[in-house]
Amino acid sequence: MKFVSTRVVTADLDRMVAFYELVTGVTAIRPAPVFAELVTPTATFAIGHASTVPVFAPGAAEPAANRSAIFEFLVDDVDAEYVRLGEAGLEFVTAPALMPWGNRVFFLRDPDRNLVGLFTPETADAVERFRDRPYATAG
Repeated sequence: MKFVSTRVVTADLDRMVAFYELVTGVTAIRPAPVFAELVTPTATFAIGHASTVPVFAPGAAEPAANRSAIFEFLVDDVDAEYVRLGEAGLEFVTAPALMPWGNRVFFLRDPDRNLVGLFTPETADAVERFRDRPYATAG
């Protein structure tokens, strides 16, 4: 089994797509007016409009209701990303800080208030932990 995608459901697809394109630097693929994908070398971040939910099961997902998941993105330089996104006018939940597991990370919220983290492994243990993973470098 290979984990390949996470999908978030929103009532404002264009706004969410614009946010994630800015954060990731990846241009979304829009195979349908109600769906977008940001394809990276390691996974796909998908965004679906709330009108698609009944296709799966009515009421199965609700936009802007997440309080348990954090969408995390590995970056080459977390401090440079913090400056870039701050200059773009995004609001942060936290400034870059070292986590107990060795990653330097900052958090912000997307337009639906989902928590988004950008991180760079910083300690020797964290760098080693990521060394052999297929996404060992953010590039």
